[in-house]
Amino acid sequence: MATQPAIPSLPAPRSPRPSTRGSPSLRAVPRAKVKRFAPRSVCDYPRSADIAGRAVAISPDVPLGFDQPLAAHHKIIGGWVAASDHPAARYTSWEARRRVEREFDAAVLSVLRPLTFANFRVVVLAGDEVGSPAIAVICDSIGQLDLGWIEESDAPVAWRAAAYSALEAMLGTALPIFSYQDLFDEFSLYYWEGETDDEAARQCMIDHHGADPADLDGLMLPAEMNARRPEWMISASSASNTTLPAGLRRPLKVLRATHSRLRRLPDDRNAWRFDFDLIHEYVPHFDECSTLPPMTLVPVDIFGREIDDVARHGMEYGFMDVAGICAVDRPGLVDDWFSSFRAGAEFLLAAQNLIQLDPSTL
Repeated sequence: MATQPAIPSLPAPRSPRPSTRGSPSLRAVPRAKVKRFAPRSVCDYPRSADIAGRAVAISPDVPLGFDQPLAAHHKIIGGWVAASDHPAARYTSWEARRRVEREFDAAVLSVLRPLTFANFRVVVLAGDEVGSPAIAVICDSIGQLDLGWIEESDAPVAWRAAAYSALEAMLGTALPIFSYQDLFDEFSLYYWEGETDDEAARQCMIDHHGADPADLDGLMLPAEMNARRPEWMISASSASNTTLPAGLRRPLKVLRATHSRLRRLPDDRNAWRFDFDLIHEYVPHFDECSTLPPMTLVPVDIFGREIDDVARHGMEYGFMDVAGICAVDRPGLVDDWFSSFRAGAEFLLAAQNLIQLDPSTL
């Protein structure tokens, strides 16, 4: 748990754009072989990896002296700890603080332990300027999500497209990640003023960017960018659910069921709720960061240049890496937070299991 995240100091190459996180797609069990992104000249945006050592710790600015009162977030989490302390023990302030941290850390890590396809940590914000503490889930992974068999196997394209389409539609509910459409929209805003038609994009580059009409043949246009997508990235290529093998239907069914449970959680009790305004209330320095999520479903081998362009601000100044934030103004809400935290982890585990399928067994 921490109260003051580090503030980035590098300058931004351009002003932040409105977040693409509103998109339905915007919202990580060990592998035998972890697919890491090797340095490339076209893109320095790494893939996700199996990163060990998730850490949850109280910020050092919380007073540790024997005669100092517990901070508000310690008191609320402490009330949750005390409710299960039978018989209740007596502690000094320092001992109480350490007990609160250990109990909360252990509970959080027990939920996160099965998740290895992205690296998460939990931050408890003191909320001194806001009025009540809040608990935030942060994603520390940056880059392309390793899509395993969906991207690389020889399984039928229709199966791979069905799995990719499901992840694209649902994964952003709990994971800060952007899809191809989000990438296209950002790229279009930057180069074509939001135009999606080739002729309109050409005219935009002439009118707004001073391009020479004779040189337009060498410039990227919307149709060319869309045409570079492999078939497994196009939802229209997906097989219908009834024609999929049972070994693929089952994990897709679990993914949809866990996603539905997560979506039904009330907003004020959802550990994975992305609330842009609430985040800025608790962590004002995000005003200076990119609004782009740190992870993507877009293959960097194909769209490295485009990802570099839209992610440059985040790579230099920080991404919007909050997966969810929930205010907690009394100890009883901590149980609700944990309940929703587990629901989100179950959904992410379902996504992880889908990605890690062995297509030869389907």
